[in-house]
Amino acid sequence: MATALEKPTAAVEQTATAGPRTGFRKYWHLYAAISPFYLLFLCFGLIPVGFSLYVSLHRWDGLGSMEWAGLSQYQYLLSDTDFWTAVGNTIVIWALATFPMIFLAMVTAVMLNSAVRFKNVYRFAYFLPNVTSVVAIAIIFGSVFSTNFGLVNAFLQAVGLDQVAWLNTPWGIKIAIATLMTWQWTGYNAIIFLAGLQTVPGELYEAARMDGAGPVQTFFRITLPMMRPVLLFVLVVSTVTGLQSFSEPQVLLQTTSNDSTFAGGPGHAGQTMVLYFFQQTFDNNDFGYGAAVAWGIFLVVIIFSIINWRLVQRRGED
Repeated sequence: MATALEKPTAAVEQTATAGPRTGFRKYWHLYAAISPFYLLFLCFGLIPVGFSLYVSLHRWDGLGSMEWAGLSQYQYLLSDTDFWTAVGNTIVIWALATFPMIFLAMVTAVMLNSAVRFKNVYRFAYFLPNVTSVVAIAIIFGSVFSTNFGLVNAFLQAVGLDQVAWLNTPWGIKIAIATLMTWQWTGYNAIIFLAGLQTVPGELYEAARMDGAGPVQTFFRITLPMMRPVLLFVLVVSTVTGLQSFSEPQVLLQTTSNDSTFAGGPGHAGQTMVLYFFQQTFDNNDFGYGAAVAWGIFLVVIIFSIINWRLVQRRGED
């Protein structure tokens, strides 16, 4: 009896051992079909990230031999006033761009959701800035905020106000960059908000109208609570992209400073964290410290993303 019971057990173990092999052989063509993504991610994702961490522990000019530095690069990063100035510039520009952008995107989405005719035309028009070349947008905004011939100063003079040297003053530079980013991303996020609005059940709005709720009460008591997951997504994505801004200030301010194309304008007022990374890496040929700056940027983005996520989640629980 014991022998008879042991044979099926051995057969089961043999089947369990051979199962994965049989499954892999059976579906090898499916694994082969998805393998290019993982191979590309390995070559252009994981390996470069690991190598950047390795480089950050060395002093290297990109061509010669590496010299072991340990954590000294990170110790210097913590006391680098230029890096923290770039962090402050990035946070201010992000705040000036993100919060108005989210507000305008939400208002635009509500308007598109209530529109009856030409919905697709409006969606295309609002999404167009996001697919337009950032370089072209920055060049246009450089003309708009020009001191002598810009449209903004022409408007200020038309209403009796003085001109503002937008691209030569600290706050003018930050406002110009934030305006560019707001214009670029409002339509994109409006489309995302619109998709979220279309998932809200219409019965909730009908019940609110029957209870005598007005448009404002309906928006704050029904629309916003139902849109909280979409709002969280937009806020986190805007944080990640906003804190990594590079093309906008680089193109907009490249002719306003004789120091470097990555200087961020006069007084480094528009130098973001990524611009500072490029300056250290390619202007100063300090690849080791540049890699340490890149990891510092990564930590700043992660911290702000977690803070935003926690704030939105806490408000949802309240």
